[in-house]
Amino acid sequence: MDAQQEDMESQDKEAEGEEPEAKEAEDKVLEEKLAESLADLVPETKTVSEEEFAEVVGGALEAVGGRLLFKMHVDRDGTSEHIAAACVGDGGGRQFLLLTLPVSGGALKVETASKSDNPIAGIAASYAGLMDVFQAAA
Repeated sequence: MDAQQEDMESQDKEAEGEEPEAKEAEDKVLEEKLAESLADLVPETKTVSEEEFAEVVGGALEAVGGRLLFKMHVDRDGTSEHIAAACVGDGGGRQFLLLTLPVSGGALKVETASKSDNPIAGIAASYAGLMDVFQAAA
């Protein structure tokens, strides 16, 4: 286990007893770390394919010990975008993330699912729970 993963696990353990303000600060730090790691990987001016989006998201999640839950392409508010739901951590300390990128290119938006106004954010925790049940049954 690398130092970054150990740091995130210790933060997850500490977060279980934290106040909401401390949890929000922790969420912000996680969002910023992911955004920083992705800043140089996302093309700014060309159409982003689904494969390129998957590669960028996969690399970013690997860097923070995260796991991709699902990804999709949606048209929302007149724009077409790639969306990925992911989780970082395990058990009660697990955090759900939503990563969005316009198909036309631009900056990748990383946010915790709990703060997102995107309707897809509500699916992330449910999907992870379903996958947990399937894994336990296998």
